[in-house]
Amino acid sequence: MNRALPDVTLRVPTDEDAFAWHRVFADPEVMEFHGGRAAELSVYEELTARQRRHDAELGFCLWTMVGPAGEVLGFTGAQPWQREWGPTGEIEIGWRLGRAHWGKGYATAAALTTLVRLRAAGVSHVVAMVRADNERSIAVTRRLGMELAERFPHPDLEQPAHCYRLAL
Repeated sequence: MNRALPDVTLRVPTDEDAFAWHRVFADPEVMEFHGGRAAELSVYEELTARQRRHDAELGFCLWTMVGPAGEVLGFTGAQPWQREWGPTGEIEIGWRLGRAHWGKGYATAAALTTLVRLRAAGVSHVVAMVRADNERSIAVTRRLGMELAERFPHPDLEQPAHCYRLAL
């Protein structure tokens, strides 16, 4: 069954969004594939500041995802993969939603908007690094038309990280 995707707005993260991200992501279920526990507020303060720089310098970033009632749902967008392992230097698309917003199409809707913005910024292809057991994110990659291209050994996990790719 195909359903209409919800309306979602993407904005460059503000200083206040660090607090919203900290609150929305302070759920063990949300953080299951991101270390298992919430990060300190200072991590989100640095992350939102870095995203503002990315937007100014690259024309894209991890944007704050805002729902129809003005509530912060999470983030989606893209940034350069900067880890020592995996697709170093490539542009990774990603998303993270608060638990209350799962299963409603927000991640897919926001990621599709992200792809449009990345094309406009001249990005030729994107990757998505997803843990092999993260079924929800794998489903989003499929909805975007991404295909599993590589598996990278993960430095902290016993299972490899899956790299999905999409030409824009």
